Amino acid sequence: MTPDSATGYSYEECTATADWLLKRAPERPLVGIVCGSGLGGLAKMLKDELVINYCDIPNFPQSTVHGHAGKLVFGTLKGKPCVCMQGRFHLYEGYAIQKTTMPIRVFKLMGVETVILTNAAGGLNQDFKVGDIMIIKDHINIPGFAGHNPLVGANDDRFGVRFPCMSDAYDRDLQQLVRAVADELDFSVFMRDGVYSVLGGPSFETIAECRALRQLGADAVGMSTVHEVIVARHCDMRVLALSLITNKAVMDYQSEKKANHEEVLETGALRAKQMEKLVSTVVSRIPNTPTHCS
Repeated sequence: MTPDSATGYSYEECTATADWLLKRAPERPLVGIVCGSGLGGLAKMLKDELVINYCDIPNFPQSTVHGHAGKLVFGTLKGKPCVCMQGRFHLYEGYAIQKTTMPIRVFKLMGVETVILTNAAGGLNQDFKVGDIMIIKDHINIPGFAGHNPLVGANDDRFGVRFPCMSDAYDRDLQQLVRAVADELDFSVFMRDGVYSVLGGPSFETIAECRALRQLGADAVGMSTVHEVIVARHCDMRVLALSLITNKAVMDYQSEKKANHEEVLETGALRAKQMEKLVSTVVSRIPNTPTHCS
């Protein structure tokens, strides 16, 4: 048994899934959007939508997390063809890391050029406030320190090179575009830039872990996104990622506060409309044929 068949999906399996979806999609999507906890409303902005449940898609994993609808939505956003995941997959659900990122490969094979990832995150930077939106400029892959990387195993050159560069993982032109759009929409007051750190979950971080991550340079922490970014860049897609700061990480042993998933969903609901407006405006201005250094 080869590594890819043991832990993930082969190129042929991903191609079969992409072909199955394209036969049903109204047109080839150019932008792929992944909705984080409480942010599934982004998909509802698509026009002429086609909704497909994950359970109906060949080879597709299933979402098991409250707040993740488990639906793939095709449609247009400000005239641009998009595909949107209402719900993603996480290590803590028990999936192999290659399986959590399989949809990103399917995006590539369907024609997606730009991936926009959103997530709910805990704020480590004490200057951040609940409800802030952080433009991710870099990441710290803590599971990767222990060898948990979605590219582990046999490399298929049809997806990408064996050793992809990650120093340019987050597209700087797209980051600048978000800042410009935020200025126009008067959103700058709650926009931030920062480094996102991923942990495996599902337990929230201890106080000592939060302090350690902050010392490492992380501004926010969560349980997703980074592995999708790695696969997207392996496939040579542009990446924009945004974190909604839904709670402040507990850094003080005297604090009575406790992180909880309900708070994450509540904050997502409160800021959802502004996040939707921000993302939809950004999508409308993404050029169809991007060029960048890989």
